[in-house]
Amino acid sequence: MALAAACSRDASSPKGDAAAAHTPIVTISADQAVSPVPPWRVPAVQVTDENVAELKEKAAQALSRGRLFGTADDAIPLYYALRRFDPEDAAANVGFDRSLKRLVANGDDALKQLDRDPLSLRRAHEIAAVARAVAPGNVDIVEFLARLDRADEAQEANRLGEDALNAGRLGVAGEPDQALTHFREALELRPGDMRANQGIAAVESALIRRAEQASDRDDYVGAARELDIAAKVRPPAPSVEDARARLAMQRIVRINALRDAGLSALTRQGGIDEARRHLAVMLRIAPAGDPATRELRERIDLATHYGLFRPGQVFTDAMQGAVRGPQMVVVPHGAFRMGSEENEGQESERPARNIRFDRGFAMSRTEITVGEFRRFMQATKHRARASRRGYSTAYDERSGNLVRRGVDWQSDYTGRPASDDMPVIHVSAKDAMAYAEWLSAQTGQRYRLPSEAEFEYALRAGNRGRFPWGNGAPPPRAGNFTGALDVSPSGRRWRNAFPGYGDGNWGPAPVATYRANAWGLHDMAGNVSEWVADCWHDTFRRAPRGGEAWINPGCRSRVVRGASWASAPEELRSAWRQGSDANNTTARIGFRVVRDI
Repeated sequence: MALAAACSRDASSPKGDAAAAHTPIVTISADQAVSPVPPWRVPAVQVTDENVAELKEKAAQALSRGRLFGTADDAIPLYYALRRFDPEDAAANVGFDRSLKRLVANGDDALKQLDRDPLSLRRAHEIAAVARAVAPGNVDIVEFLARLDRADEAQEANRLGEDALNAGRLGVAGEPDQALTHFREALELRPGDMRANQGIAAVESALIRRAEQASDRDDYVGAARELDIAAKVRPPAPSVEDARARLAMQRIVRINALRDAGLSALTRQGGIDEARRHLAVMLRIAPAGDPATRELRERIDLATHYGLFRPGQVFTDAMQGAVRGPQMVVVPHGAFRMGSEENEGQESERPARNIRFDRGFAMSRTEITVGEFRRFMQATKHRARASRRGYSTAYDERSGNLVRRGVDWQSDYTGRPASDDMPVIHVSAKDAMAYAEWLSAQTGQRYRLPSEAEFEYALRAGNRGRFPWGNGAPPPRAGNFTGALDVSPSGRRWRNAFPGYGDGNWGPAPVATYRANAWGLHDMAGNVSEWVADCWHDTFRRAPRGGEAWINPGCRSRVVRGASWASAPEELRSAWRQGSDANNTTARIGFRVVRDI
């Protein structure tokens, strides 16, 4: 824009006035550029020797009333004409100087009103036009014109700042053609400029709004970046800190809402993928170590591996008739090496292989008891194998051997009636599978015999030693094993037993008599051996790589796992396995069940 340039000619010289009067002036209003103020032309005043006194009086009265330049009867035109008529007229010169001072004062008043009245800038330019026309070289006029120039530049800077603001170019100090740069330039030209201050406040508000929009998009990193910029706009920045606290709360609310949505999804069938999508958003927007994010991640992990359960959880399922099923323990997911290495065990336990369970499973806390099996027998028409055949093998105290006797599942290891808390024995693999099928129908859940891999995994419970407890002799109360300190009712002792160990029982003990293993399971080794779902194979060659049972349709031999009360110490090894006819019944074999979760 054109700036009000000062002329070097002295205000007392009438020469050069016409040239200055023809300089166009462009002004900037509060909102946009307005039409130029036309050059001011001094109204013609006829001065003669006869009317000089009269004109002086008229000029003095006009000055006293503040009428400076509107018409030919105002102070400046009159004094201007009197000076041109007689440049040495002291009274005219004094009046003219006083008129100029009043004119400059009015111009400064107009500039002071700029923040409240945008039209005051035009009035200042109108005054400047008069000043240029009559005294462009006057010191006061030159200084006023400089002040007006700065006001014009400030208004132009404000206009550019508002254009940049409307275009979204907010910027920070030092960047070219950015709103904040222009507004700060306006303040340098005109300290305290209200329009510039309002523009800077608008920049701050726009940055805060950008931060809010970023937050609405879950971009809290971007929101923080915008707020950091906003905080530098006009520090201290209470509005920015208020916004920061507000968006921090919004972030917390959003994170918690995502967690709740994720947890809700986990209660629905197939909701894990939905919960993972919520978690992905949380991981992007939550701070490190956020407890809500950690909670959902853990719950997704649990749901992935355990459904609605937790590892180590003990539960029972409701059955028909207001009774509960056997106590189940959630076995953690994980991996282990199944079988024995070349320097241990027998060929049937090899080759050793790595097995991984990506999902946990529930295993009955103890062997199935006589009382639990009784409910099955009473509720069904199932006829157990020993009952149909009329015998099973029981322990004979006189000979110390297992002999045929007319006993069945209701009998203990010697053939006497068994109490309900004893592990059920004298049952075949098919009896055990029938019980699991009945339990599934009663509860609506899938119960089955454990696979051989599941049994060994649960038996080891994370231990890689030779025995379930590690290596060496068993610790006290570890289980119902053959110990050198054990004595039968007639005083018999084991010929092959753990030296120095005694468990206080000869024959099976009530379930859960001894300590549970690390995963809360009792009698995985000792007490009674147990049927598993696998068909017998001489080795693990070509065995499934997963943890599922290895079953051939119609197979007649099944796998027995876990040593019994009468097993040799070698059979207490974690990898020990044995094949047996699926119809076999004995005082040494029972079973437990697994439930899918």
